Amino acid sequence: MTPDGIYTAVVDRFEDDLAVLLLEDDGDAVDQAVLDTERLPEDARYVDAVVSVELEDEEVIDITSEERETVERSERAQRRFDELSQRPPSPEDESETS
Repeated sequence: MTPDGIYTAVVDRFEDDLAVLLLEDDGDAVDQAVLDTERLPEDARYVDAVVSVELEDEEVIDITSEERETVERSERAQRRFDELSQRPPSPEDESETS
């Protein structure tokens, strides 16, 4: 049972007309909420959108789009991807520059 309160959530996926949100506490996924996609703010109806969710008695009673957080997370993920996609120089590359 997830305690009442306000959580950061990420739109994880869509199943038919339902949106599955992963609820976070200090950056860790702690639970999920499933609700009609129509309840999401229009600008948060896509995978990886970040929203603020208020729960009461395990029901979502309010949802707010967190556009800035969505952009920041996307940029961090892109930077990590870019760093990981850079291959280290091979011995052949190093000998060519000498």
